[in-house]
Amino acid sequence: MEWKPDRTDKMPIYKQIANYIEQGISSGIFPPDSLLPSERTLAKELQVNRSTVVAAYEELQSLGIVSRRKGSGTRVSTDIWGVSHKRIPNWGRYVEDGSFLPNLPVVQRIRMETEKKDLINLASGELTAQLFPAEQFQKILSDRPFTGHLGYDHPQGNATLRETIATHVKEYKNIDATSSSILITSGAQQALHLIVQCLLKPGDAVAIEDPSYCFSLPIFQSAGLRTFLLPIDKNGINPDDLVSLHKKHRIRMVFLNPDHHNPTGTVLSLERRKRVLEMSAEYGIPIIEDDPYSLTTFDGYVNPTLKSMDFNGNVLYISSLSKIVASGLRIGWIIGPSNVIARLADAKQQVDFGHSIFPQWVANEFIGSTEFASHITMLRRELRRQRDELTDSLTTLLGNKTEFLVPKGGIHMWCKLKDSISEYQLLEESVKRGVAFIPGSIFGTEKGYVRFTFGRENQHSIREGISRFAEAFKSIR
Repeated sequence: MEWKPDRTDKMPIYKQIANYIEQGISSGIFPPDSLLPSERTLAKELQVNRSTVVAAYEELQSLGIVSRRKGSGTRVSTDIWGVSHKRIPNWGRYVEDGSFLPNLPVVQRIRMETEKKDLINLASGELTAQLFPAEQFQKILSDRPFTGHLGYDHPQGNATLRETIATHVKEYKNIDATSSSILITSGAQQALHLIVQCLLKPGDAVAIEDPSYCFSLPIFQSAGLRTFLLPIDKNGINPDDLVSLHKKHRIRMVFLNPDHHNPTGTVLSLERRKRVLEMSAEYGIPIIEDDPYSLTTFDGYVNPTLKSMDFNGNVLYISSLSKIVASGLRIGWIIGPSNVIARLADAKQQVDFGHSIFPQWVANEFIGSTEFASHITMLRRELRRQRDELTDSLTTLLGNKTEFLVPKGGIHMWCKLKDSISEYQLLEESVKRGVAFIPGSIFGTEKGYVRFTFGRENQHSIREGISRFAEAFKSIR
C-alpha cells in the first residue's frame, strides 16, 4: 500500500485510515466481499499501532461498509449498495470536513448541562425570565394591534425600527445615526459573523482582548484570520499594546467591548478611549465596538461610547436588546458608514432574506415607549441586587480563596482562584453538585479564573449555586 497517513494532519490517524479505505471501496480498489488486510498486517505496513487499525475498522463497521467476524477477518460488505444501489453517506466525515468550525467541546458540554432543569445556571450570558418585560410586551400586544405586512422587509431591516433606534442611540448614548447607517441583525452574534465574513479575508490579522468573549468564538478560525491578543488590566486594554501589534502584524481590525467587559466586568477608561480613537485615525484601523451592557450601569451613568466620540467614521458599533430586554427577541444592530452597511445587508439577505417583521414590530413599539425607561431603571436595580448577592456569597462561602473585581454594570463577574486548581476538574465537580460556570481559559490565556453570570438566576439561587461551587472547590483542593 503506497498511501500513508499524514501525521501532521489534525484529523486522527484512525479516521484517515477509515476514509482512505472507504474511498478505495467507492472507487473499486477494494471490491465487495474482498478481504481487507489483517489488523496486524495493516498496522505494520502503515507503521501505526494495531489499536489504531482496530479503531478504523470499527468506524467502517459502524457505517455498514465492512463486516467483521472473529477468526475470519474484515471483509467489504457484499450489500453495500443495497437492492436499489443506494448507499448512506459518511455523515461523520462531512461533519468534520466542513469549513465552519464547531464550538469548543467544553462549551458544547456546558450548553447541554444548562438545559437540565435542576441545575443552577451561573454560566449562560443572559437575563433571568423575571427580568424580561413580559407584562409590557403583553400590553403592547393587547393595546396596539399589529397592522403591518408579513412579507419580506427592507434588507437593512424595518425602516420604522431603524428610525426608532437612531432616536434611541442619540438619547441614551449620544450617537448620531440615520436609518441608512443602521442594519438590523439577529443579535450581536450575527453582526460579528457578517463583519468577519464580509470585511475580512483569510490571513488578515485582527486584535481581540485577552480575556475576551471573542476568544471563545470559532468564527475567526473558520474565516482563516490570525488573531492577536491585547491584555486587559483594571482600565481595559493598553493602547500602546495595539500600536506594537500593528507594527509587527499590520492589524486589519480590532474588536473591543469597552463597557462592563465580558468576562472581566472592566470599563475602558476615558483616557484610553481617546487614545484608541487617535490610533485608529493615525493607522486607519477599524474598530468594532461591541456594546451589549452600557445601559446596565448600576449608578445610571452611561460612559461615552467609542462611536459617540468617533468623528472619522472609523468605528462600527454593535449593540442589541439581548442583554437588556430579552435574548429570544433576537434584535441587534450595526451602525456604520452607509456603504459598509449596504454590503453587510446584502450578505444578510443572502442568508435569511432579511429580519422577521414581527419581532421588529414588537421591538419598535417597546423601545419607543415610556415603558422602556422604567424597564431599564428596574433592570439596573435588580442586577445590582444580584451582583451584591454574588459578591456576598463569594466572600462568605469562599473567604480569601477568590479574588474579584466588583463590576459596576453588566451581568458577569470574573474570579481568580487563589489555589492552583484545574478549572475543568472544578467544573466537573460543580456540575455533579448541580451548578455550572464558565472556566476562564475559554476566554483567553489566563489560567485559574472562572466567570460567574449573575443575570441568569435570582438571589436565592445565586447563593445556593455558590454554596455548591464552594463544596466542589473544597473537594479537589
